[in-house]
Amino acid sequence: MAQNKTITKAPVGSKVAVLGASPKPDRFSFKAVRLLKEHGFKPIPVHPAGHTVDGIAGVKSLDDITEPVDTLTIYVNADISSAQTEQILKLNPRRVIFNPGAENEELAQKLEDAGVEVVRACTLVMLKAGLY
Repeated sequence: MAQNKTITKAPVGSKVAVLGASPKPDRFSFKAVRLLKEHGFKPIPVHPAGHTVDGIAGVKSLDDITEPVDTLTIYVNADISSAQTEQILKLNPRRVIFNPGAENEELAQKLEDAGVEVVRACTLVMLKAGLY
């Protein structure tokens, strides 16, 4: 599968679902929620426990998100994200970011086939480099 040619930036203020968001400040998913908020995006933490992450109320499932989401950024392993394929397609994000450790080529192919932009990169690096 080809790597990303160009990454389309998300509009500032857009909603971003963070699958696997953790309430633990040392986790990359927590840092992503915080940095997304600091950069003017509206993160939606998603975790089966429905944690509040950095002061932002979370949801337990992608199915609990009722508003349009520009980007889904994934921080769970391939087994977990594969089990979420139907919910991800139903969410219909414009793009999905597979962070390091969350790679899932089978899901990425399904998303690309459905017309979703797939990015294989680190959300934190993208934000800090102005590429988000």
